[in-house]
Amino acid sequence: MKKEGHPAYVECNVRCACGNSFTTRATVEEMKLDICSACHPFFTGKQKYVDTAGRVDRFRKKFNWDKRKEEKSAAKG
Repeated sequence: MKKEGHPAYVECNVRCACGNSFTTRATVEEMKLDICSACHPFFTGKQKYVDTAGRVDRFRKKFNWDKRKEEKSAAKG
C-alpha cells in the first residue's frame, strides 16, 4: 500500500449557528454547521422552521396564509 494514500485524521472543532460547539475527529480541523442535534426539531421535539431560502415566506405571501388565519379566528370568535 502507498504510505500517503489516506488523509490525516485529526481532532475537529464543530460549531453550529445556534452557538453549540463540540469536538470530534475528522479529516478537517474545523466545521461550521447550520443545524445540529441541539437545535434540530427532530431531537428537541420543538417545531421550528429551518428556512434558508425564504420558502416559508414565499408560501405565506403566495397563498395569503396570514390573512386566512386571521379570517378563521375572527369567524370562530
